[in-house]
Amino acid sequence: MQIFVTGGAGFIGSAYVRALLQDEYAGVAGSSVTVLDLLSYSGNRANLPVSDSRLRFVQGDISDSDLLRSLLPGHDVVVHFAAESHVDRSISGAMPFVTTNVLGTQMLLDAARAAGIGRFVHVSTDEVYGSIESGSWTEDWPLAPNSPYAASKAGSDLLALAAHRTHGMDVVVTRCSNNYGPHQFPEKMIPLFVTNLLDGKPVPLYGDGGNVRDWLHVTDHCRGIQLVLEKGRAGEIYHIGGGTELSNRDLTTRLLEACGATGDMVRPVPDRKGHDRRYSLDITKIQDQLGYAPQVPFTEGLSSTVEWYRENRSWWEPLKSRAGL
Repeated sequence: MQIFVTGGAGFIGSAYVRALLQDEYAGVAGSSVTVLDLLSYSGNRANLPVSDSRLRFVQGDISDSDLLRSLLPGHDVVVHFAAESHVDRSISGAMPFVTTNVLGTQMLLDAARAAGIGRFVHVSTDEVYGSIESGSWTEDWPLAPNSPYAASKAGSDLLALAAHRTHGMDVVVTRCSNNYGPHQFPEKMIPLFVTNLLDGKPVPLYGDGGNVRDWLHVTDHCRGIQLVLEKGRAGEIYHIGGGTELSNRDLTTRLLEACGATGDMVRPVPDRKGHDRRYSLDITKIQDQLGYAPQVPFTEGLSSTVEWYRENRSWWEPLKSRAGL
């Protein structure tokens, strides 16, 4: 099988590509992979093997229609990770999010249709639903995004589903909860807090720390994506969650313990604009229909993640320095 992966040098995309190349998914063992990644600030070629006969890496933009039309023919499936994804950055400036997440997704859908791609997996986020006080979202829940990032992802989801309904494309959409694990760019909460604490620096906690998120190890997320690729029904949405809901304050306590730090390292900062209070995905559909279940216990996954950052300073120190983090 020939698999085309956008954003494959980013955190989640590279985890998926590494799993493919290590033949962790029996249904696509031996597949060849083309990665298209712009290598913007969060994309990192070092997240992928230096040399692998089954990997072709192309640096480029999903908004480049000529490039897409030259690359896509001959591929069987597209797995679309490429996106601007940091909420804080979208608040500072929304235009790159609209350009990449909305326009870029439409460019990719058009090129995939022209190339006769079989299946198109569009990777999205729970943030498209807004905030939920109690209970959990099902896949048919109305979209109510509150940040420019979430709004741009909601728009891209709708374009992907419209391609199925209008053109009959074999599109499936996944929506995940908060990912964590190795190779995550250190602007996100867990790697930012871990790397700060490893350097003896304080960590910034938004507001009262009561915002609640469900945490999903990146390997479980990628496993869920692969199940959807192989067995999901065209035109459907599937939630992929981790099953561990924590407030940001509770997560901070765990990170302090894991890094051998104390509570005096926490610095409360003004809350983020439009900060959603709680996210929670109902994952019954993917469990019942596709047999998904998260396999990485949060305590184990968090410990191994902290250890990875402890042992890989050469990976994250230059990134933090360039980003001014």
